Amino acid sequence: MIYIIAGLAHGRKLILTIACLWVSCCGVLWAQSPVPLRAGMHIRQSTTIKPGVYPFASADLAQPVLIIEGDDIVVDFGGALLDGRKPGQQPDTFQGVGIVVRKGKNITIKNLRAKGFKVAILAENVDSLQITDSDFSYNYRMRLYSIRERENFQDWLSYHQNEQDEWLRYGAGIYLRDCRWALVRNVHISQNQNALLVVRCQDGLFYNNSFTHNSGLGIGLYRSGRNRIFHNELDFNVRGYSHGFYSRGQDSAGILVYEQSSDNVFAYNSARHCGDGFFLWAGQHTMDTGEGGCNNNLVYHNDFSYAPTNGIEVTFSSNTIIKNRLVGCHYGIWGGYSYKSWLSDNYIADNTCGIAIEQGQDNRIIGNYFQQNATGIQLWARANQPADWGYAQKRDVSSREYEIKNNSFVATKTPLNIAASAKIYINQDNSFRDFSSLLRTPQPNVELFFTQNDVYQDTGWQAAEAFRDNNRLFATAEYPWATFRRRSIQPAVAPPVPLPAPLPDAQLPIPTYRKPEGREHIRMNEWGPYNYAYPAIWLDSMGNNSYYFALTGPAGQWTLLRSEGFSEIASLPTGVHGQKQAGAERLLLEYAYTGPAFVNQWGDTIAAGTPYMVRFTRYEKTFDWQVQWHAYERSSDPLRRYQAFKNLRKQAPLHTAQTSELAYAWWGAPAEGVPADQFATFASTEFEIEKGLYRITLTSDDGLRLWLDGTLLIDRWELHEPTVDEIEIPLGGRHAIEIEHFDASGFANLDFRIAPIDN
Repeated sequence: MIYIIAGLAHGRKLILTIACLWVSCCGVLWAQSPVPLRAGMHIRQSTTIKPGVYPFASADLAQPVLIIEGDDIVVDFGGALLDGRKPGQQPDTFQGVGIVVRKGKNITIKNLRAKGFKVAILAENVDSLQITDSDFSYNYRMRLYSIRERENFQDWLSYHQNEQDEWLRYGAGIYLRDCRWALVRNVHISQNQNALLVVRCQDGLFYNNSFTHNSGLGIGLYRSGRNRIFHNELDFNVRGYSHGFYSRGQDSAGILVYEQSSDNVFAYNSARHCGDGFFLWAGQHTMDTGEGGCNNNLVYHNDFSYAPTNGIEVTFSSNTIIKNRLVGCHYGIWGGYSYKSWLSDNYIADNTCGIAIEQGQDNRIIGNYFQQNATGIQLWARANQPADWGYAQKRDVSSREYEIKNNSFVATKTPLNIAASAKIYINQDNSFRDFSSLLRTPQPNVELFFTQNDVYQDTGWQAAEAFRDNNRLFATAEYPWATFRRRSIQPAVAPPVPLPAPLPDAQLPIPTYRKPEGREHIRMNEWGPYNYAYPAIWLDSMGNNSYYFALTGPAGQWTLLRSEGFSEIASLPTGVHGQKQAGAERLLLEYAYTGPAFVNQWGDTIAAGTPYMVRFTRYEKTFDWQVQWHAYERSSDPLRRYQAFKNLRKQAPLHTAQTSELAYAWWGAPAEGVPADQFATFASTEFEIEKGLYRITLTSDDGLRLWLDGTLLIDRWELHEPTVDEIEIPLGGRHAIEIEHFDASGFANLDFRIAPIDN
């Protein structure tokens, strides 16, 4: 009261005194001493956390280490590390959640590190949540069973359902559910399976984040709209790739947009070397009803190069794709069933196919630059639609009504490949240069209209009447179903949506070119994509008992400690050469690496100069498998009449094979004369093996049983998707293995591997 009375007497003093009181009060809130974290802590007001390492584990997602809830809260973790790992624990066994944020508004979390959880942060029902300046790397990721020579089909991901938060089984650095106006900025997430998953969230802003080298997704959206995803580095979110062997992606992606996620803007992001750079699917509701979709999204000025599958995949929806860089992918843009979509000003180079659209309608392909693709634009329709697709039953899905204009095709072998399509207008200043075959139309039921295009041929192309009038069109005699005519062409119109400017505080603008270039830089181990930050050994090539290895990571000293199975090891400028000993089955290289400090793939920091063991192992034992196939019927159903099924082996097989590797993946019939569904596979082998402890890995779809020396060891006799079973067992001397397998319907898989367990 003294100060207030004084203030009344001396005009200015009141203001100064109140100001002093406000600063004092704020000082109580913000200058308080940092508090240490406690397991089970419940934070309801602004708090500063004492820096340190907090080894707190969480048993499951219902038991977080910390809970934050309330309004107008700022929690500054000061760089504290929340570590949910147990010593020696592997990433596929991480569980629980570090922090749950719920039931509030205006909550800010900053300067936090969290690793070793299934989900680092799970936020639900929070308005205006901010997560900034934090690191949620080294959380959950599945073990991958794909190897250098062949993929394993259990590694495929499925994001089709998330109505009950099924995505949580894959883990995440950040999982946002039912949050409005969320902000995620300056967050680093690497060596997880997923970085940021956004579910039923609207009006968020996610920018200046580094979500790289994860084995699933960089950013995933589900039923989320009006979000802005800007200036993020999302490179190397990938799985299912082995250079020179398979290029599958297994539904990994830099950005995933699923199930009625509309009106979002994706701009100035880099998502290179991802399974798909950008992967959009309308959703099951759309597939069942034909309604809705992931519509009105703008994909602008991103780099989606070097995807094993698609730079951009957009399906069953209507979207705008402008000024993206799509280099070195299988498909630059895959747009199956897209309609009323706008694809313009994209740089599309060195792809198997630049733009491929099956069953599309009313699409505009304008002003794109195609360079050195095998095919530029491919449009087509299938003969029949799947009977279980409500979308195709309830909508017109014919391939029709395209406008293709102002595009440049340079050194693209086949600029146009068009089949079973109507009203395809190839108009106004398309430029075709240096091609092998300008147009392929495998089916004559194509309606094409060509007007005012420029055709230049630099490779000796010959055709009568190649240049016609001033339109310089190719010969009509070759394409009697194509119409060549003059028509009034409207000038190119402006993009159908406003284009966003870079954010003023952008730290990660998208560059035009960056290294590394090329898919060969994607290297995978059993825990995901390699980040080149720690030392590793890779088998790059082999032949005639010569093996060439790359030694990668920080520059340092490599000292060979031990080798097995090689008669000679020689260092090369680019790696190591090993000459295999005749008859060797087990190959091993063991090095000690010393060099600068680095962080290994588990998130542990290795001090400079500390010897670090790096090992390569490979087991090349071959077997003599005898395989036979039979058809089964209701009377020999494997699940209801097992003995009758087993007795099929005594009957004459439909097909037999002898193979050194039991590694099968069947999308149809396994052999001529064998049905595509309801077939049995019986495989057996006898072998000699060195004494030791071994791991047998079996992948199956559907049922499988394995006997070793007459003892049943693996019993997965049920209908299932590709599933891995493993056992560890001592072996030595002579053994016999018998395998029974059945396929009920659809895809089928049978894959056997064995390897010694290192001591």
